[in-house]
Amino acid sequence: MSRIPPAPPQAYVPLYGEDAPLRQQVYANAPHLVPAFQAWMAALRESTDLPHRLVELLRLRVAFHNQCRSCMAIRYSGDDGERVDEDLVCSLEKPMEAPDLTEAERVALAYADRFATDHLSVDDGLFDRLRAHFTDREILDLGFQIATFVGYGRLAATLDMVDDLPEEYGDAGATLAPWEQRPHYLL
Repeated sequence: MSRIPPAPPQAYVPLYGEDAPLRQQVYANAPHLVPAFQAWMAALRESTDLPHRLVELLRLRVAFHNQCRSCMAIRYSGDDGERVDEDLVCSLEKPMEAPDLTEAERVALAYADRFATDHLSVDDGLFDRLRAHFTDREILDLGFQIATFVGYGRLAATLDMVDDLPEEYGDAGATLAPWEQRPHYLL
């Protein structure tokens, strides 16, 4: 059960609509922060120079490290409706060995892995590898994306907002992975 209960409908409906998923119903308990949160997330999605495919792969890989079940349950589509297919999501189990990932994607995922698990191990060598595929502007874009996924994903994981997810997402003792769980929300 979510560690913070959903806000009443009169709080979440004006912010998110009647069909708001649990996570948004919970976030509506802080209505003074929701507009800034929504603006940040929209700006991040709309202003990125990175391909949707890469951003979605980064988001799901960080969700695994965070063990954020509500994050793993979502698959976002790009502006053009593009979706990352589940075979590609399965490649996240061993991204350095995945034949369907580009070298740029592998390096970006290595950055996400270290950022999420041991950020102080990010070194000049990793930045040299990133610069072989990305401009400094794109590396900063990667960093902002990953930082957002790490921070908000950890918040969501601590809130344990799984009540509206399929039972397979609710086993708090199990380590889940987006390549093992089916998506619940397609946005």
